[in-house]
Amino acid sequence: MYFVYRKKKYIDCAGMSFRDFMAGKLPCLPGEYPTLNDWENHLTTIFPEVRLKRYLEMRGADGGPWRRLCALPAFWVGLLYDEVSLQNVLDMTADWTPEERQMLRNKVPKSGLKTPFRDGLLKHVAQDVVNLAKDGLERRGFKETGFLNEVREVVNTGKQ
Repeated sequence: MYFVYRKKKYIDCAGMSFRDFMAGKLPCLPGEYPTLNDWENHLTTIFPEVRLKRYLEMRGADGGPWRRLCALPAFWVGLLYDEVSLQNVLDMTADWTPEERQMLRNKVPKSGLKTPFRDGLLKHVAQDVVNLAKDGLERRGFKETGFLNEVREVVNTGKQ
């Protein structure tokens, strides 16, 4: 844990266990039990790739240059808000094994889109996925595909 918020003040709980809090055994608040608000605050302090809020927070790239501000939201909208693109991505990844996913998680931070994957490079998978996002955006009909240019450039050149 990092903190508990009480009476408009943050109480330092760094290193303490939320499990202890649930049992009423938090050293800084003995006998108190967490509220739903405490749970929601606690969830803001974890950093998975995707975090569920009132929306899906895609954390893999939550910052970057101004020119890319709309690129990643457009990418995810094209994939997740279009049934055809979403189904195509699900079909594409359906037979990926847990071991392959873990390998990608381990190697991509070091070798990026040059990571060997199955019969080629991860770059080829990324190109296919960007095309699916573009198709999904086109089906929405809001002329948003230009926002993907920055993503497509990174995928094609391998340079940020």
